[in-house]
Amino acid sequence: MEEIKENCGLAGIYRNESAPKILYFSLFSLQHRGQESAGIMVSDGREILTHRGMGLVSEVFNGSNLENLKGDFGIGHVRYSTTGSSNVKNVQPFYIEYQGKTYGIAHNGNLVNSYRLKASLEKRGAIFQTTMDSEIILHLLVRSPGKNIKEKIAYTLKKLKGAFSLLFFTENGIIAARDSHGWRPLSVGKINNSYVIASETCAFDLIGAKYIKDVQPGEMLLFDRKGMESFFWAEGSIKKYCIFEFIYFARPDSRIFETSVYSTRKRLGEKLADEFPFDGDIVLPIPDSGNLAAIGFSQKRNIPLEMGIIKNHYIGRTFIQPYQKIRDVDVKIKLNPVRSIIENKNIIVIEDSIVRGTTCKNRVSALRQAGAKKIYMGVSCPPIISPCYYGIDFPSKKELIASNKSTEEIRKFLGLDGLYYLSLEGMLSSMLISKDVFCTSCFTGKYPVKPEKCFGKYRLGKCALKDI
Repeated sequence: MEEIKENCGLAGIYRNESAPKILYFSLFSLQHRGQESAGIMVSDGREILTHRGMGLVSEVFNGSNLENLKGDFGIGHVRYSTTGSSNVKNVQPFYIEYQGKTYGIAHNGNLVNSYRLKASLEKRGAIFQTTMDSEIILHLLVRSPGKNIKEKIAYTLKKLKGAFSLLFFTENGIIAARDSHGWRPLSVGKINNSYVIASETCAFDLIGAKYIKDVQPGEMLLFDRKGMESFFWAEGSIKKYCIFEFIYFARPDSRIFETSVYSTRKRLGEKLADEFPFDGDIVLPIPDSGNLAAIGFSQKRNIPLEMGIIKNHYIGRTFIQPYQKIRDVDVKIKLNPVRSIIENKNIIVIEDSIVRGTTCKNRVSALRQAGAKKIYMGVSCPPIISPCYYGIDFPSKKELIASNKSTEEIRKFLGLDGLYYLSLEGMLSSMLISKDVFCTSCFTGKYPVKPEKCFGKYRLGKCALKDI
């Protein structure tokens, strides 16, 4: 399936006797941010326990191994690989033992100077166990000067370039931190007197936590017996939030960057309706990420919304794999048009984005076979013309269809009667916060932090440490 993949999701808890279960349910809420692996690391102050594995949260954890995790603080992680291969050795939280102490890390994002940092560390004798850029951070940490862990982490973070929302595990507590641009979301909540941290606030809703604040760009939060301590490791932070979190990644019931995802996606659809040059009989969303933009579009244009494409939510990966050689079977299994809704209609299909275009082409073909008279497509973001270096699995420039074809050429390739992308200004004006705080590099090719040369040799997001 042509799906865009996020790097991962983070969860943390400090001082709660049900810490392992809270982390489990938090990760379950964040499953959309990573489906390759999951892990939990906890401690009661005396013993440190971990369980990690490949697969979904429900596959990695069961009653027995979850019951065996004992502790009142810890961190958890769900992952999709961007830097580093999909391999059990790359499952997070990643941890090391150094001079009698244990340090762990969970990372969401992507470093753009990993090659230089790794090369420098190896010259000083560092031995790497994984292909993740996250491991580099711990190697830097144990070599950093400082009187305490706060100073050591601050020194380490100043060496990093790129996107990173982080949770550190120490024997005394946990530490949350964001890069100075704040690319990836990270929020703090409370359950009674216990602090919880998660990539999205939807995790708080499931575990009964109250949202307190976001970890700010350039901020570090220390959670220990003294409570929560805030410390800004970076001065003069310039916000560059990933706008694609609103378009695609985050769950609609979350608040990220202190803003409602649901309301923002609906506004994207409303703005698309203002700009859209075609008319139709019904509006159909591509489920699920296109649903809210389609609602906004339908209400603004006063065109009926129909759920004319049904998604199968119960697809097992092992079910699809034996049939991969059957042409387009994965598309047909996942999304199926409703002929009685579509037949002899001029339909407006709302999609959140188009990356390579191959899956979209198959969907359009399926709608034709279901009897659609005319098919117009509205995309609730501008054309994606450039790779992302900050933790999204966008392919290389040559694989991005909008980087190589005009809108008219894409329309013909997809087999549409009309195609319209939301304008860059329209997308930015749909945001509920200042347009100046967003990173739009995938739409413009203008990067707030330029990647170092190693990224030029390899496919975006696959600049694996083992290859360089």
